[in-house]
Amino acid sequence: MNPKSVLYVAFHYPPILGSSGVLRSLAFTRHLSENGWHTTVLSASLSSYKSWSNEQLSMLPPNVEVIRAFSRNSAKSFSIKGRYFSFMAQPDNWQSWIVGGVISGLIAIGKQKPAIIVSTYPIASAHIIGYLLHRLSGIPWVADFRDPMLQADYPARGVTRRIFSWIERKAVKHCQRIIVTTQGTQQLYQQRFCDAKPQLFTVIPNGYDALAFEGLTASAGESSKIVILHSGVIYPSERDPSSFFQALAQLKHDKLIDADTLEIRLRAPGHEDLYQSMLEQLDISDIVTLKPIIPYRQALREMLSVDGLLLIQAANCNLQIPAKVYEYICVNKPILGLMPLEGDTGQLVSSLPQSYISPLDNSDKISSTLMEYLTKLNVQSTAQIETQQYSRQSQAVIFEKVLAQAIIQAANKDVGI
Repeated sequence: MNPKSVLYVAFHYPPILGSSGVLRSLAFTRHLSENGWHTTVLSASLSSYKSWSNEQLSMLPPNVEVIRAFSRNSAKSFSIKGRYFSFMAQPDNWQSWIVGGVISGLIAIGKQKPAIIVSTYPIASAHIIGYLLHRLSGIPWVADFRDPMLQADYPARGVTRRIFSWIERKAVKHCQRIIVTTQGTQQLYQQRFCDAKPQLFTVIPNGYDALAFEGLTASAGESSKIVILHSGVIYPSERDPSSFFQALAQLKHDKLIDADTLEIRLRAPGHEDLYQSMLEQLDISDIVTLKPIIPYRQALREMLSVDGLLLIQAANCNLQIPAKVYEYICVNKPILGLMPLEGDTGQLVSSLPQSYISPLDNSDKISSTLMEYLTKLNVQSTAQIETQQYSRQSQAVIFEKVLAQAIIQAANKDVGI
């Protein structure tokens, strides 16, 4: 067994499009491979992805082996006229990956004999694969939970909640380490599993990929308008934009904003039919534009080119910090944050020198905060901040240390030390 070898179970991996979660796994595996680790990623077949691009293949680290295990999206591949049995989507729509992943994982273990197995959320099936491979091989297991799995109102369905709870319990019992991305999530799990060993839960925040920004510059003449960008998915529950839309409608009605001078650009928000209908009903579709998914570096260039950045996070996500926050920090543009101040995201954003924060569910406060933001957007100086601490490269160094410690602890436990 090579003491510096890892089998890394990750559904989101290049060339997938539309997932910021892929960047964490990409940075970690790149760092490991560049620092002497034999790194194998156990991912899913491309047929299971909603969208992917050949351009994204250039992101793959040259020394990382990628295994594509059989997987299909139940909603797409196993449905008849859009309907399928609910058990086929437990714990998620990629249930078939569990079988394919375990078989391919065991073959990889037999050939490469990794020293440790890592599984990473937000696809719960990845943790089931990690757990089963650990139990079948005896190789120590580290689970990257990132955000909390089981929350007060998520998952909503009883069966899925029970499976998520089962995954958490198995991870607490069998993992050498469980990694989370915020202090709030760590505290939640320490309270939920008060008998767990103190060092089990480790915080490694998300970050921005410094390599992805190399050579990028802002596009000249982006727009004659003030452009405020939200880059990425806007979930109807976790990032409900309805109060924001209402605030924009009222400001337009009062002739304080108009489409000639302002564009609110929502890049790849998802749920486009829902949001387009809302925008048309409120008569603000000329101010708020919905844009399609673009490759990652193009998305970063867009962040560099606009005037300001929009961030949305609801109270039910107070223990989470979206990965895009760190990219926003690297871009160093003024941030309009619609979120509770007391949440983990609110606390981080409020510490930045160019941030404006309003509760997401209060259209009156959003209106006043937005007007203050717009007034100062063109006149305030850009305060430079030290961003290296927020890079994924810095977090990857911590991740490598966690794996090394987990391998040593597992070995000591096996020999009774």
